[in-house]
Amino acid sequence: QVQLVESGGGLVQAGGSLRLSCVASGRTFNTYAMGWFRQAPGKEREFVAAVRWAAGSSTYYADSVKGRFTISRDIAKNTVYLQMNSLKPEDTAVYYCAARRGGSGYYSNPDEYDDWGQGTQVTVSS
Repeated sequence: QVQLVESGGGLVQAGGSLRLSCVASGRTFNTYAMGWFRQAPGKEREFVAAVRWAAGSSTYYADSVKGRFTISRDIAKNTVYLQMNSLKPEDTAVYYCAARRGGSGYYSNPDEYDDWGQGTQVTVSS
């Protein structure tokens, strides 16, 4: 099992930026991919971005955040980041970090991830 701890959320005005961090610990050696998801009140949890943990670090994004958000990882620090620029009020949600053990290809369904963090609140004011 992998333990995940997010940080970096907060309140920001529209057009502003935030960087979220997620530190992984525990059995991280077979991590295939790390993802960020978000959940707004009354809505289902939705995919934001993901990065493959191995060499190459391929990334993929939800259409709603392409060009504004950037996911990256630092293997030495067991940390994945989500740089969020040009934030909009509709980005307001609890953001969760998730880890998937093993696999190939791309995964954007929350059910495809094995371990989750506790979430960090991001609020964008208009």
